[in-house]
Amino acid sequence: MKIRFWLLCVIAAIALPVHAQRFQLGTITRMQTKDCTIVHGSFAIALGSVPQKTEESCPEYTLVSEKVVYVVVGKRSSQFMPLAEIIQFHLLKNELLVRVDDEKRESRFSIKEMTLHSDWERDQAIRGKQLELRLQAERNELRRQELKQELKTVADDRNSR
Repeated sequence: MKIRFWLLCVIAAIALPVHAQRFQLGTITRMQTKDCTIVHGSFAIALGSVPQKTEESCPEYTLVSEKVVYVVVGKRSSQFMPLAEIIQFHLLKNELLVRVDDEKRESRFSIKEMTLHSDWERDQAIRGKQLELRLQAERNELRRQELKQELKTVADDRNSR
């Protein structure tokens, strides 16, 4: 009896960390809907088959983990993940598997893009700067047009006198 107990403890001690390492934590930071594409197996891809677009729209999520940022796409329009919540996920081949809200099965998402977290943060900072510069340029253009309109009205007032 004692031997079985200790054997069970050793097996549990070995198996538990393996299971715990399998799951990663991440946060969904963005969700967009994109057109779904259907690819019929890797054999079809090897033969040069073009993915077929459907009328349905599928969710595309940005999942930020500690080291990697994933852009994943759902295979159906009904696949949803909660935004701004920490979720557990794991990878299997080129898919990301997530169990959301005590569902019976894990939802499978195709991995569209993977980026190192540090590279992603740098890209986000660059995009933010570009957006800021673009907005500033638009404001300057609007201000220039307003000034041009004011000068025109002043000139028209002078000519009418």
